[in-house]
Amino acid sequence: MKLRTFILPVIIFTIVSCTQKDIFLEYFTVNESGWSKDSLFTFDVPVNDTISKYNVYVNIRNRGEYPYQNLWLFIEKINPDSVVTRDTIEFYLADKYGKWFGTGVGAIFEMPVLYQQNFKFPYTGTYRYKIIQGMRQNLLPGINDVGMRVERVDN
Repeated sequence: MKLRTFILPVIIFTIVSCTQKDIFLEYFTVNESGWSKDSLFTFDVPVNDTISKYNVYVNIRNRGEYPYQNLWLFIEKINPDSVVTRDTIEFYLADKYGKWFGTGVGAIFEMPVLYQQNFKFPYTGTYRYKIIQGMRQNLLPGINDVGMRVERVDN
């Protein structure tokens, strides 16, 4: 019976892992007092395949007390060859009536934002993404976690 209790979860984990398209998924928790305008989150994404296409997402988990409908982010990407790309993105976490987009459990809502679609990484190695909030508020309340997910696109 003990062996069966151990083997079943291992088999389920293996099946789920083999069908998963994600090559990278990581979250950082924002300080409870708020996301400082000087605080950045760094994601080191290892890439071994330059042939496949990928979708790169920025995932935001916010609480109901987030005071705005939208969120501005500054994203810096550093390639393995040290080339730096900077982007500014805006996306909406809620509609004009205050209804949160994304999925939610309790008071926390998660919104995946497609940052790069069908993207081919030109080099193998580690790509470093740095994300900072661009809301011009010293301490941005209501953001719980900032994450990044990279998934392989099926042809």
